[in-house]
This record gives sequence, C-alpha cells and structure tokens, in this order.
Amino acid sequence: MPGLAGFFRSRWRGEVPQRVLFWRDMVAVGTLINLLATGVALAVAASGGSMALAAGLHFAPLPYNVFLVAALWRLSASTAWRGAALAWLAFVTLV
Repeated sequence: MPGLAGFFRSRWRGEVPQRVLFWRDMVAVGTLINLLATGVALAVAASGGSMALAAGLHFAPLPYNVFLVAALWRLSASTAWRGAALAWLAFVTLV
C-alpha cells in the first residue's frame, strides 16, 4: 500500500498506532509543514505580495491538519488524545 493514497488510507482505517499518528505525523511532520507554509506566507507578505496569496499559503496545510485530527479522533476514544489533537490543530492554525 505504498504511495500517498496508502498513507491516507492507513491512517483513516486506524492501521497506524495512535502514538505514531500523533507524535510523528501530527507533531513532528505536521508542525514542520505548517511552519514552512507560514514562513513562505510571511515572506510573500513582507515582499509586498498579495495578502490573499499569503493567507492562502498560510492556510494551505489546513485540510491535511483536519484529516490528521479526524483520523486520530476515529482511532482513539481517549479524551486526552483527542484534546491534545484539538490543541495541536488550534496551535498550528493560529501560528
């Protein structure tokens, strides 16, 4: 099940442990993607580019973020994991 489709399918089906989904996919990789998108958005805004483009670049990772939170939500009944996922989503959306 290699490839991008396999990545999303395995997470949606709960085939990835919640620790891996949270710590690696969300916190490590997801945060890095969000920081890069925000950095590019800030560079566009600072160079006099369109604010709409900058906002679009900043929010581009949002569907991926929501997917990861939804996948973890489906996988875990624990309110601690769910709360941590929602807190992460709020943090990366605002930063």
